[in-house]
Amino acid sequence: MSDTAATPLRFASADDGEELARAEMYGLLAQLWIAPPDDALLQQFKVAVTQAPESGGHLETPWQALVAAMRNTTAAEAAEEYDGLFGGVGKPEVFLYGSYYLSGYLNEKPLALLRDDLARLGLTRDDARGETEDHVAYVFETMRYLIAGDDVAVCNLEQQRRFFRAHVQAWVAQLCDAVQAHPLARRWRAVAQMTREFVAVETQGFDLLEQ
Repeated sequence: MSDTAATPLRFASADDGEELARAEMYGLLAQLWIAPPDDALLQQFKVAVTQAPESGGHLETPWQALVAAMRNTTAAEAAEEYDGLFGGVGKPEVFLYGSYYLSGYLNEKPLALLRDDLARLGLTRDDARGETEDHVAYVFETMRYLIAGDDVAVCNLEQQRRFFRAHVQAWVAQLCDAVQAHPLARRWRAVAQMTREFVAVETQGFDLLEQ
């Protein structure tokens, strides 16, 4: 993690522009962790703004690095790296599941606890998808929903805080460590760094909320 102190995001009403930016970042990171970017997503990176809203902000440098990494790749190259890191037959080079980092094994107690929390939020797994609910992309999509969803009984700041503390903050940095240390990681080294810094900013925001 960078030694530079993160500038916490300001939590506000759901229609606030900064809240929308938080939701969109969770959504983008979920896309990049669930599958390699296709041509359409890579084209979006080619026209993406590279400067943060506040010049020199904590997320500006990792965002610029992510945009650069995605601009300098093709869909085929990204797919090859993604498969080499996270796919393949048998044990992957890097696991994308929370249970592995929290317990050392897949499909263990952390997954059961996550499923209980998702059930309390009224959320269920899409049976058409092969990944379990503790896949990093799924927990990020849940955070996106809790920020931007319309059901105020579920999509509120307290539910965000609880879910983030239990199912994001608890292990995502370890995933980022594993990716950044792997020699195959090039594009996903930038994804991991962006993820790490964004989670750090979110963590400080929730820390301030609890003071």
